[in-house]
Amino acid sequence: MHVVATAGHVDHGKSTLVRALTGMEPDRWAEERRRGMTIDLGFAWTTLPGGDPVAFVDVPGHERFVPNMLAGVGPVPAVLVVVAADEGWMPQSAEHLAALHALGVSHGLLVVTRADLADPGPATAQAHAQLAATSLGAVESVAVSAVTGAGLPELRAALGRLVARLPAPDPDRPVRLWIDRAFTIRGSGTVVTGTLGGGELRVGDRLTLATTGEPVRVRGLHRLGTPTQRVAAVARVAVNLRGTPRERLGRGDALLTPDRFHRTDLVDVRLAGDPAGDLPATLTLHVGSAAVAVRVRPLGGDTVRLRLARPLPLLTGDRALLRDPGRHHVCGGVTVLDVAPPPLSRRGAAAARAAVLADLDGRPDLAGELRRRRLVRAAELIRMGVSGDATPVVGDWLADPAHWRWLGARLVEEVAAWAAAHPLEPDAPTEAVRQRLGLPDRALVEALVRPPLTLRAGRIGTGVPGLPEPVARAIDRVRGEYAAHPFRAPEADQLTALGLGPREVGAAVRAGALLRLAENVVLLPDAADDAVRVLARLPQPFTLSAARQALDTTRRVAVPLLELLDRRGVTRRLPGDERMVVGSG
Repeated sequence: MHVVATAGHVDHGKSTLVRALTGMEPDRWAEERRRGMTIDLGFAWTTLPGGDPVAFVDVPGHERFVPNMLAGVGPVPAVLVVVAADEGWMPQSAEHLAALHALGVSHGLLVVTRADLADPGPATAQAHAQLAATSLGAVESVAVSAVTGAGLPELRAALGRLVARLPAPDPDRPVRLWIDRAFTIRGSGTVVTGTLGGGELRVGDRLTLATTGEPVRVRGLHRLGTPTQRVAAVARVAVNLRGTPRERLGRGDALLTPDRFHRTDLVDVRLAGDPAGDLPATLTLHVGSAAVAVRVRPLGGDTVRLRLARPLPLLTGDRALLRDPGRHHVCGGVTVLDVAPPPLSRRGAAAARAAVLADLDGRPDLAGELRRRRLVRAAELIRMGVSGDATPVVGDWLADPAHWRWLGARLVEEVAAWAAAHPLEPDAPTEAVRQRLGLPDRALVEALVRPPLTLRAGRIGTGVPGLPEPVARAIDRVRGEYAAHPFRAPEADQLTALGLGPREVGAAVRAGALLRLAENVVLLPDAADDAVRVLARLPQPFTLSAARQALDTTRRVAVPLLELLDRRGVTRRLPGDERMVVGSG
């Protein structure tokens, strides 16, 4: 299927033309038919001579209903620009064309209607001149009379040529169905309609509502009034949602593939139109079927920051337009450059940001995004519309290669600085390093550790732990004094007298210079292995008392030492007995 919108001044015959092409009534409201004027969007469809189905989105032409017109044109890839032969180019023709140009619509067809009332030549020439200076450029034109039927066969043929030139939709794109109608059908529940520009929908799909983020499920699909199990872009589609109340959604909302869009209320954009410095402080942003008030902050000559009144599901490269509703003026089209821009909190930040944006064109660029963001999760980039091949540094974190190398060098510096400031605890806590480096995740710190650095028990240090000279000398004195009785643990006051207070003992334990059995119970590090050799010479099994006597130590030491050997699996307690044996059994 192909989808084409109409555009043009009020009462130039857009709805009459659609009615003549399709045999369907596009005006849905009784008020529209009574007044002979389209107020809201209308929909109809037909089959072209080549067999291609084409759906029409008929838009209102009156200046009061431009927001409705933009809701219909926004998601549509092609347009019929309609001009009446007896009136020629008119004010709303100009505003509609300005909107099409702002949105970057480049596929279209000029239809000069009411050719039975006046020579279509002058109106055709006038319209061609206007279109030539816009994104539509040189387009084919057809003169018709919906009353007599003259020109309708030629128009159908021209429509066939137009849709044949349209770019093929991307079936792998995530779904973003901008809703232009929402209503309730008795027995079916809530139904929404929209133009599917990319991807595909299937019955049973789970989607997300853009406005609230809540999950919804597709109960049924209709295409051209016929139920179907699957709809591929491009298409007009009606979606029946399971269990979703009508009042929860409406025009300007969207159905989204989960986890594929960034809902944002702050974007940086490039403006093609009025100078950024001349924009009013408040405008309306039109994108898809949505119209949202925005506050405007100029950054550079053609770049601005927009603060949206409510979040929208936007991607890098999206096209939209800014309009001043008070003046009925299209200020220009915008290209979304960044859907997650950094804050501007410092003096001169706006000018610096403008310099960054000057190099962006709205095309997703993985290497560029990594360079600007330095560190970012892959899932976040996907939600921004940026994808590509990059290997995460850890988890789903992506890093700019140059920044990652710089962080590695900084890590070495920070660990050295910590060791100099904390000689008794030379290994730096991972969390402290994370804060010093300003990293968002401890896993990033751990991933940066490379030799000669090591990661042990949540701390980062050099490969061989060292001790300050005074502590090392005190350990040597302990070794000398207890060489003859290696399983006797010095009391706390004895350790203090040797220069080993609680902090020094802790440093020695972390460095492997002392073995801590319990609070205030420490031995030399090889005591456990020596104890196994002594106990192995005892008659098996042995008791705690026999072990204590063989080791020439006290119960204060023997109990935690045997518990340590049990945990290591070198001794084991016999079932239901206080006796032990050496070996795991």
